[in-house]
Amino acid sequence: QVQLVESGGGLVQPGGSLRVSCAASGTIFSINAMGWYRQAPGKQRELVAAITSGGTTNYGGSVKGRFTISRDNSKNTVYLQMTALTPEDTGVYYCKAAPSLETLESDGFWGLGIQVTVSS
Repeated sequence: QVQLVESGGGLVQPGGSLRVSCAASGTIFSINAMGWYRQAPGKQRELVAAITSGGTTNYGGSVKGRFTISRDNSKNTVYLQMTALTPEDTGVYYCKAAPSLETLESDGFWGLGIQVTVSS
């Protein structure tokens, strides 16, 4: 079993930056991809960003160029650095771990989610 613990959420002003983290523990040898999804009230869950253990990345179109995903394999932790934030970035951010990028949404494990609020 894999456990995912998210941290770093909170309130930030428009145009500001925020970094969230996700630490994986448990039976992690089968995990080759980790990433972030988000969901706002009344909207569907969407991919934010994902990364493999080798450093390959994938970004959702709405955040490309503004967000950066990175990893620290020694800590089994993935980070999401969010910049140029807008109120549209507000939502619950969920960490996800899976065997591959291709199966990130359908397979693997979810974190409980953390709130990110962008407001002045």
